[in-house]
Amino acid sequence: MTTYAIVGFGKIGQALARTFARRGIEVSVATTRDPESFASKAAAIGPAIRPATLADAINADVIFLAVRFEAHSDVAKALPDWQGKIIVDVTNAYGVPLEKLGDQASAQVVANAFAGGRVVKGFNHLVAGVLEQDPDVHGGRRAVFLASEDEAAATEIGKLAEDLGFAPINLGGLSAGGLLVQAFGNKWGHLIFKDLVKFD
Repeated sequence: MTTYAIVGFGKIGQALARTFARRGIEVSVATTRDPESFASKAAAIGPAIRPATLADAINADVIFLAVRFEAHSDVAKALPDWQGKIIVDVTNAYGVPLEKLGDQASAQVVANAFAGGRVVKGFNHLVAGVLEQDPDVHGGRRAVFLASEDEAAATEIGKLAEDLGFAPINLGGLSAGGLLVQAFGNKWGHLIFKDLVKFD
Protein backbone atom coordinates (compact mmCIF):
# COMPACT_ATOMS: atom_id res chain seq x y z
CA MET A 1 0.00 0.00 0.00
CA THR A 2 1.35 3.45 -0.95
CA THR A 3 2.25 5.62 2.04
CA TYR A 4 1.94 9.41 2.11
CA ALA A 5 3.53 12.25 4.06
CA ILE A 6 3.28 16.03 4.14
CA VAL A 7 6.43 17.88 5.14
CA GLY A 8 5.49 21.34 6.36
CA PHE A 9 2.43 22.03 8.51
CA GLY A 10 1.70 25.69 7.91
CA LYS A 11 -1.46 26.87 6.14
CA ILE A 12 -0.82 24.85 2.96
CA GLY A 13 0.31 21.72 4.83
CA GLN A 14 -2.81 21.84 6.99
CA ALA A 15 -5.03 22.46 3.94
CA LEU A 16 -3.53 19.38 2.26
CA ALA A 17 -4.05 17.36 5.45
CA ARG A 18 -7.74 18.33 5.39
CA THR A 19 -8.09 16.98 1.85
CA PHE A 20 -6.67 13.63 3.02
CA ALA A 21 -8.81 13.60 6.18
CA ARG A 22 -11.98 14.25 4.17
CA ARG A 23 -11.40 10.99 2.26
CA GLY A 24 -10.05 9.05 5.26
CA ILE A 25 -6.66 8.55 3.57
CA GLU A 26 -3.90 8.23 6.14
CA VAL A 27 -1.01 10.69 5.87
CA SER A 28 1.94 11.50 8.12
CA VAL A 29 2.65 15.17 8.81
CA ALA A 30 6.04 16.48 9.85
CA THR A 31 8.04 19.62 10.40
CA THR A 32 11.54 20.14 11.77
CA ARG A 33 9.91 20.46 15.22
CA ASP A 34 8.97 17.75 17.70
CA PRO A 35 5.66 16.12 16.62
CA GLU A 36 4.21 16.82 20.07
CA SER A 37 4.29 20.54 19.25
CA PHE A 38 1.65 20.18 16.51
CA ALA A 39 -0.11 16.95 17.59
CA SER A 40 -3.23 18.79 18.79
CA LYS A 41 -3.59 20.61 15.45
CA ALA A 42 -3.25 17.29 13.60
CA ALA A 43 -5.80 15.61 15.89
CA ALA A 44 -8.26 18.45 15.27
CA ILE A 45 -8.14 17.75 11.53
CA GLY A 46 -8.89 14.05 11.90
CA PRO A 47 -7.71 10.56 12.92
CA ALA A 48 -6.10 9.91 9.49
CA ILE A 49 -3.55 12.68 10.17
CA ARG A 50 -0.49 11.24 11.92
CA PRO A 51 2.14 13.56 13.48
CA ALA A 52 5.65 12.26 12.75
CA THR A 53 9.28 13.24 12.94
CA LEU A 54 10.87 14.38 9.69
CA ALA A 55 13.04 11.23 9.76
CA ASP A 56 9.93 9.03 9.88
CA ALA A 57 7.88 11.04 7.39
CA ILE A 58 10.48 10.79 4.63
CA ASN A 59 10.13 7.01 4.72
CA ALA A 60 6.82 7.48 2.87
CA ASP A 61 6.51 6.58 -0.80
CA VAL A 62 4.97 9.95 -1.72
CA ILE A 63 6.07 13.13 0.05
CA PHE A 64 4.27 16.46 -0.34
CA LEU A 65 6.80 19.26 0.05
CA ALA A 66 4.76 22.05 1.67
CA VAL A 67 7.57 24.17 3.11
CA ARG A 68 8.80 27.64 2.10
CA PHE A 69 10.70 27.34 -1.18
CA GLU A 70 13.92 28.44 0.55
CA ALA A 71 13.64 25.47 2.96
CA HIS A 72 13.44 22.76 0.27
CA SER A 73 17.20 22.13 0.29
CA ASP A 74 17.17 21.51 4.05
CA VAL A 75 14.53 18.80 3.57
CA ALA A 76 16.49 17.36 0.63
CA LYS A 77 19.53 16.88 2.89
CA ALA A 78 17.50 14.58 5.17
CA LEU A 79 18.21 11.69 2.77
CA PRO A 80 21.32 11.12 0.65
CA ASP A 81 19.27 9.49 -2.10
CA TRP A 82 15.55 9.90 -2.85
CA GLN A 83 15.60 7.08 -5.40
CA GLY A 84 12.11 5.88 -6.30
CA LYS A 85 10.25 8.34 -4.06
CA ILE A 86 7.75 10.78 -5.50
CA ILE A 87 8.12 14.35 -4.24
CA VAL A 88 5.12 16.58 -4.89
CA ASP A 89 6.47 20.13 -5.02
CA VAL A 90 3.82 22.38 -3.47
CA THR A 91 6.26 25.26 -2.92
CA ASN A 92 6.03 28.72 -4.49
CA ALA A 93 9.23 30.67 -5.13
CA TYR A 94 7.54 34.08 -4.94
CA GLY A 95 10.07 36.80 -4.20
CA VAL A 96 13.06 34.53 -4.89
CA PRO A 97 15.45 36.42 -7.22
CA LEU A 98 15.47 34.88 -10.71
CA GLU A 99 19.28 34.61 -10.67
CA LYS A 100 18.96 32.26 -7.68
CA LEU A 101 16.89 29.94 -9.86
CA GLY A 102 19.51 30.04 -12.63
CA ASP A 103 16.87 30.62 -15.33
CA GLN A 104 15.19 27.33 -14.46
CA ALA A 105 11.64 26.59 -13.38
CA SER A 106 11.58 26.56 -9.57
CA ALA A 107 10.34 22.94 -9.69
CA GLN A 108 13.47 22.02 -11.67
CA VAL A 109 15.59 23.55 -8.90
CA VAL A 110 13.68 21.37 -6.41
CA ALA A 111 14.15 18.32 -8.65
CA ASN A 112 17.90 18.95 -8.76
CA ALA A 113 18.02 19.05 -4.94
CA PHE A 114 16.15 15.76 -4.46
CA ALA A 115 18.68 13.42 -6.07
CA GLY A 116 16.98 10.34 -7.50
CA GLY A 117 13.52 11.60 -6.60
CA ARG A 118 10.61 11.76 -9.04
CA VAL A 119 9.35 15.33 -8.73
CA VAL A 120 5.80 16.35 -9.63
CA LYS A 121 4.82 20.02 -9.40
CA GLY A 122 1.27 20.22 -8.13
CA PHE A 123 -1.38 21.38 -5.65
CA ASN A 124 0.41 24.75 -5.37
CA HIS A 125 -1.73 27.04 -7.50
CA LEU A 126 -4.58 27.46 -4.98
CA VAL A 127 -4.48 29.48 -1.77
CA ALA A 128 -4.88 27.39 1.40
CA GLY A 129 -8.43 28.59 2.05
CA VAL A 130 -9.55 27.24 -1.35
CA LEU A 131 -7.38 24.10 -1.39
CA GLU A 132 -8.88 22.89 1.90
CA GLN A 133 -12.49 23.20 0.69
CA ASP A 134 -14.46 20.22 -0.58
CA PRO A 135 -13.33 19.86 -4.22
CA ASP A 136 -16.86 18.85 -5.24
CA VAL A 137 -18.16 22.17 -6.63
CA HIS A 138 -21.68 22.40 -8.15
CA GLY A 139 -21.41 18.82 -9.38
CA GLY A 140 -17.96 19.35 -10.89
CA ARG A 141 -14.49 18.78 -9.43
CA ARG A 142 -11.93 21.46 -8.58
CA ALA A 143 -8.93 21.26 -10.91
CA VAL A 144 -5.35 20.71 -9.75
CA PHE A 145 -2.49 21.18 -12.19
CA LEU A 146 0.40 18.71 -12.37
CA ALA A 147 3.73 18.94 -14.20
CA SER A 148 6.59 16.44 -14.25
CA GLU A 149 9.36 15.02 -16.38
CA ASP A 150 8.29 11.59 -15.06
CA GLU A 151 5.06 10.61 -16.78
CA ALA A 152 4.45 7.60 -14.53
CA ALA A 153 4.88 9.73 -11.40
CA ALA A 154 2.46 12.35 -12.77
CA THR A 155 -0.05 9.60 -13.55
CA GLU A 156 0.25 8.22 -10.00
CA ILE A 157 -0.28 11.65 -8.44
CA GLY A 158 -3.15 12.23 -10.86
CA LYS A 159 -4.80 9.07 -9.54
CA LEU A 160 -4.25 10.27 -5.96
CA ALA A 161 -5.75 13.67 -6.87
CA GLU A 162 -8.84 11.85 -8.16
CA ASP A 163 -9.02 9.79 -4.96
CA LEU A 164 -8.93 13.09 -3.04
CA GLY A 165 -11.83 14.35 -5.16
CA PHE A 166 -9.95 16.67 -7.53
CA ALA A 167 -9.74 16.78 -11.33
CA PRO A 168 -6.05 16.53 -12.29
CA ILE A 169 -4.86 18.37 -15.40
CA ASN A 170 -1.43 17.38 -16.70
CA LEU A 171 0.54 20.36 -18.03
CA GLY A 172 3.53 18.35 -19.31
CA GLY A 173 7.14 18.76 -18.19
CA LEU A 174 8.60 20.97 -15.46
CA SER A 175 10.29 23.35 -17.87
CA ALA A 176 7.09 23.97 -19.87
CA GLY A 177 3.99 23.23 -17.80
CA GLY A 178 5.80 23.96 -14.55
CA LEU A 179 6.33 27.57 -15.62
CA LEU A 180 2.55 28.11 -15.74
CA VAL A 181 2.22 27.31 -12.04
CA GLN A 182 5.22 29.00 -10.50
CA ALA A 183 6.28 32.48 -9.45
CA PHE A 184 8.90 34.45 -11.40
CA GLY A 185 10.52 36.83 -8.96
CA ASN A 186 7.57 39.02 -7.94
CA LYS A 187 5.23 37.83 -10.70
CA TRP A 188 2.97 34.79 -10.80
CA GLY A 189 2.57 32.18 -13.55
CA HIS A 190 -0.60 32.35 -15.69
CA LEU A 191 -2.44 29.54 -13.88
CA ILE A 192 -1.61 30.51 -10.30
CA PHE A 193 -4.79 31.32 -8.28
CA LYS A 194 -7.08 30.21 -11.14
CA ASP A 195 -9.82 28.27 -9.35
CA LEU A 196 -11.20 26.10 -12.15
CA VAL A 197 -13.86 23.41 -11.97
CA LYS A 198 -14.04 20.48 -14.40
CA PHE A 199 -17.37 18.95 -15.36
CA ASP A 200 -17.30 15.41 -16.74
